[in-house]
Amino acid sequence: MLHSPTRRHAAGFSLVEVLISVVILSFGLLGMVGLQATSLQANREARLQASGSELAREMGELMRGNADAFFDPVTKVSLGTSPYYFTASSPTLTAPAPSTCLNVGGTPCVNSTAIANAEITDWLARVKDELPGARVEICLDSTPFSGSGTPVWGCSAANGLPTVKIGWTRNSFKRASVQDSGQSFDFASTPGVVFTVDIGLDK
Repeated sequence: MLHSPTRRHAAGFSLVEVLISVVILSFGLLGMVGLQATSLQANREARLQASGSELAREMGELMRGNADAFFDPVTKVSLGTSPYYFTASSPTLTAPAPSTCLNVGGTPCVNSTAIANAEITDWLARVKDELPGARVEICLDSTPFSGSGTPVWGCSAANGLPTVKIGWTRNSFKRASVQDSGQSFDFASTPGVVFTVDIGLDK
């Protein structure tokens, strides 16, 4: 008669242990899921950053390869303007003067300006495909960064170098507010990539 209560007490204690183990395991699984989600997001951000950097480098090469678009064809003096200087934003992200003169079977490009317009048209199509919510600004700029070192939109022009700036929608580094039901995003409020191009404008 004295052994039954002891057995019942032991059985109950084992059940509590099992429940505690399940709770601990659940927290562990949730932590693993969170780490996996964070890892996937970090991989995505790294991929977008790499794509943005490659696209900026590519535009720099296009600009250097068509340097005549920056100089007077007779005097070879810098014009201070160029078809490569433009601003475009999503969702349209279209070239200021769309052209297909570089396409096979199309009307040939007649000058450096036409070449620039065709290159910009093709390049922006790739930017739109690879970067979500993309924004592009190419201009003469001597202060592409703020005093704190943060990339900024806008162009100073005076004594500036050709600068390619590309931004896109990224997960915000700021924690979402309590009212937010989903993730917090940075909608290209600052450039993700700043690339300065030296094409000899000082000559």
